[in-house]
Amino acid sequence: MDDLHFGSTGQTFLITGATGFIGTQLVKALLQDGQSVRVLSRDPARAERHLGSQVSCVRSMADIPPSEHIDVVVNLAGARILGPRWSSARKCLLRASRVGVTQAVVGWIAQAERKPRLMISASAIGYYGIQPQGSSAALDEHSPPQPIFMSQLCRDWEEAARAAAPQGVQVACTRFGMVLGHGGALPLMLLPVRLGAGGPLGSGRQRLSWIHLEDLLRAMAWLSRLSMDGDVSGAWNFTAPECPTQAEFVQAAAREAHRPSILPTPAFPVRLLLGEQADLLLEGQNVAPVRLLAEGFSFRHPTVQDALHSLM
Repeated sequence: MDDLHFGSTGQTFLITGATGFIGTQLVKALLQDGQSVRVLSRDPARAERHLGSQVSCVRSMADIPPSEHIDVVVNLAGARILGPRWSSARKCLLRASRVGVTQAVVGWIAQAERKPRLMISASAIGYYGIQPQGSSAALDEHSPPQPIFMSQLCRDWEEAARAAAPQGVQVACTRFGMVLGHGGALPLMLLPVRLGAGGPLGSGRQRLSWIHLEDLLRAMAWLSRLSMDGDVSGAWNFTAPECPTQAEFVQAAAREAHRPSILPTPAFPVRLLLGEQADLLLEGQNVAPVRLLAEGFSFRHPTVQDALHSLM
């Protein structure tokens, strides 16, 4: 990832969620590109140990004086979606870690003497809810949300970010598909494949929208550059052009690992274990990066076979 350029050097970027899978690589890329990095973290000392002494870490937005100029905010904060069952308490935590943090950042922007040029706020393709299995209809940035938890969570998260727009800030809401890289969900997904026990999950017909970590970071850098001369506000689907079924994804991984992919995992135990969040794994979404492609972004890893080959 040596060609990541975020525009002119010497800009100041404020990153939330910087110690996570995506944030760690983003901070590294920004520093390599000659940018200054501020990090919002609940544990600044731990964040500095993780990210390095070049990074300035704060515990609260109140620790950043209104006189300090931030050029770009990248808002990645959020507790992990896939994990403990979505109890009422867990849903409150998921909402607070996204909407609450975003509101704190926007509140600081309102008080800042010089406003950031751009806010890139992470969202997710969960915004679109779920599609019927086997449906190949593409969801674009204009497709509506659904009245289910994960969809409404993303909608509220984006609304909180867009509150910065009246301050003159360009707000780009980037809806991530499953991010493939050396970390995140992929290693766990590949484990049964590597053990020769991979196969369709549920029906295997659900569509799996994904993006290679390298392309996700390249797209963020591309938005940062574009925002210096134009307006990049609005929704952006951060997904690859190819959207395989879950069975096709496992078959591609099995080819790279030289393993079979014939052992299915029934849907019932997955739903029993995960409850409502099982929809994230068992129901699909064919989310197309319509705006990225229309505006001229070029993917380095457009197919899942290419992406997995680069990572396996």
